[in-house]
Amino acid sequence: MTTNRCAWASVDNPLMLEYHDREWGVPVHNDRKHFEFLVLSGAQAGLNFAVVLKKREGYRRAFDKFDPEKVAHYSEARIQKLRSDVEIIRNRMKIEAAVRNARAFLKTQEEFGDFDSYCWRFVGGRPTLNRWKATGQIPATSPESDAFSKDLKQRGFSFVGSTVVYAYMQSVGMVNDHLVDCFRYREIKQLWRTQTEKRKGNARKEEADASHPVDEIR
Repeated sequence: MTTNRCAWASVDNPLMLEYHDREWGVPVHNDRKHFEFLVLSGAQAGLNFAVVLKKREGYRRAFDKFDPEKVAHYSEARIQKLRSDVEIIRNRMKIEAAVRNARAFLKTQEEFGDFDSYCWRFVGGRPTLNRWKATGQIPATSPESDAFSKDLKQRGFSFVGSTVVYAYMQSVGMVNDHLVDCFRYREIKQLWRTQTEKRKGNARKEEADASHPVDEIR
C-alpha cells in the first residue's frame, strides 16, 4: 500500500526521507535541539536543505554536538579552522553567525529560563496547524516568523531573516506544514496532544509534591 508523503520527501533521497518521516514538524522542547536547528537553518540560507542535511554529521562534529556553551567561546582561530572544514558549508559569514548566535542564545536562556520558553511564545505555546493540500500553498514566511525574526535580530542573532526563521519553525514543529494527506500530518497532530497531556500531568504532580513536601529525615 502506498504511503502518502509530502512531495519533497523523495524515496530517492534516504536522508530527506528519514528527516521527513521522523523529525520535520515534530514539536521540539529541548534547547540543544533548538540550537542545532538554528545553526542548520542559517546554513540553509540560499541553499536546498538537502545540501545541509548531507553535512549534518559534519556540523555535529565541527560544532561540538551543537553545544551553545562551547560554540559561544570559539576563537577567531577556531573560526578560521572551520572555514577549511570540507564537511560543513564553508561560508565565513554563516560560520561567524553560528558563533554569534550561540552567544545570543545563552543570553536569551538567561532571560527566559530556557530558549524553548522564549521561542514558543511566538505561536502562543502551541503549533500552528495548517491545512495545505498542495506544496505550492505552503508560504515562505508568516506574520509569526516576521515577528520572531525581528525579535531575534534585536537580540543580536544573524542569518535569521523571516524565511530562515519560518524554515526553523517548520523544523521544530512550531508550524505543522505537512500536507493534509501526508501520513505525518495526523501523527504529529496526535503527538502534540500526547505531549500536552504529559506536560499537564507532570505539572499536576509537581504541584501536588509542592503541596505535600516529604518530611525531613531527622
